[in-house]
Amino acid sequence: MRAVCFNYPLFCFIGGNHLGKIQTFMRSYHPIVHSLIIGTVLARAAASMSLPFLAIYLLHTLGITPSLIGLTIGVGALASTIGGFVGGALSDRIGRKKVMMSALYTWGIVFIGFALASHLWMFILLSFLNGLCRSFFEPVSQALMADLTKPEKRLHVFSLRYMAINIGVTLGPLIGAYFGLVAGSLPFIVTGIVYFLYAFSLQLLFNHFGIRKIEGKLKRGVTFREAWNVIKEDVSLRYYILGGILGWFSYSQMTVTLSQYVEGNFSDGLHLFAWLMSINALTVILLQIPLSKWGEHRSPLFNIIIGSCFYAMGNIGFALSRSWTLIILSMIIFTLGELLTFPSGDAFIDQLAKEGMRGTYFGAKTFTNFGQFIGPWIGGLLLTAYGGTALFLTVAMISLASIYFYWHGARICALQNRISLPLAQSRKV
Repeated sequence: MRAVCFNYPLFCFIGGNHLGKIQTFMRSYHPIVHSLIIGTVLARAAASMSLPFLAIYLLHTLGITPSLIGLTIGVGALASTIGGFVGGALSDRIGRKKVMMSALYTWGIVFIGFALASHLWMFILLSFLNGLCRSFFEPVSQALMADLTKPEKRLHVFSLRYMAINIGVTLGPLIGAYFGLVAGSLPFIVTGIVYFLYAFSLQLLFNHFGIRKIEGKLKRGVTFREAWNVIKEDVSLRYYILGGILGWFSYSQMTVTLSQYVEGNFSDGLHLFAWLMSINALTVILLQIPLSKWGEHRSPLFNIIIGSCFYAMGNIGFALSRSWTLIILSMIIFTLGELLTFPSGDAFIDQLAKEGMRGTYFGAKTFTNFGQFIGPWIGGLLLTAYGGTALFLTVAMISLASIYFYWHGARICALQNRISLPLAQSRKV
């Protein structure tokens, strides 16, 4: 049988002697890059046991309405909207390590807090802190991976990181469904412990591989005024952010309102939603590398446009599906949109970034998380007032509307000779 390998030693599953390729690959990237990718698998596996079920957990624990659930969860996205910019700019100023480690240890406390909370205000506060920790850690870790990787290999690294995320969440929702049925808050406690272990091990690895030397070479003392001027002066970045807000509005329905819709409209809806999350992740694992190679021969704009169309088709499928088979097929189509838009978005931001301000640019990208704030809230209102069919058809139209902003931002970049606009032509990094 032919071996299946996803260009990363952890993802090599069966047969063949890949030792030479593995050794070559390991030498191609900094050890910290490998550590972050492996850590991403473990951390996301833990988080996916709990966070995808937070909406249902709130419903059963507090008995609040779908719109209030959406608002509570959306507060985390609102926090990340601001926090990512602050954390990214701060990492350019004081170093990646301090920002990342502070976020990870706080994150562990937040997850355990979810398990112990008993009042709505507690969940709102914890949701806010969850978004803040994510917005501090993830953009800075992406910036660090780019710092440590040659420009021509960064798109591949971003694809590997995204695939690692989805490997982590393949089994997580199924495990979370089991724990949620028999132990209630236990998945949140397990997630918190895993994040503490991740933080401790990453700190040891940073010290061992000399992160202080790396930061000393890259640090240039970026001020917050300089960082804010990025938003004020870079018009193409602002259009990208507007497109991203609409994109996240669409994507957030899959992680929040879809769970409530499925539980209320399908038999054994909780397990169906768990399977949908796992199928989403498994589709990424199986197709990430082939689509990444395909996308490398096309511009990020082309990938984002096609991905947005897949988002729209997936949402239409959610609206019209009445069986397990059709809604699973819709999830696969929706996931193709993820595969094309997420890594290409990271690559676009990386190439926009000015020297020494990569953390600031990746942090500014988190302004798109405003779509995750308004998405669950407005989606919950639409679900309550008009039902799932109207909700997901509306979201499909919003997905298509985002294309205009991506296109306009890319056109401005092309006029400034910063990128090549033709859709089928790759940009050189």
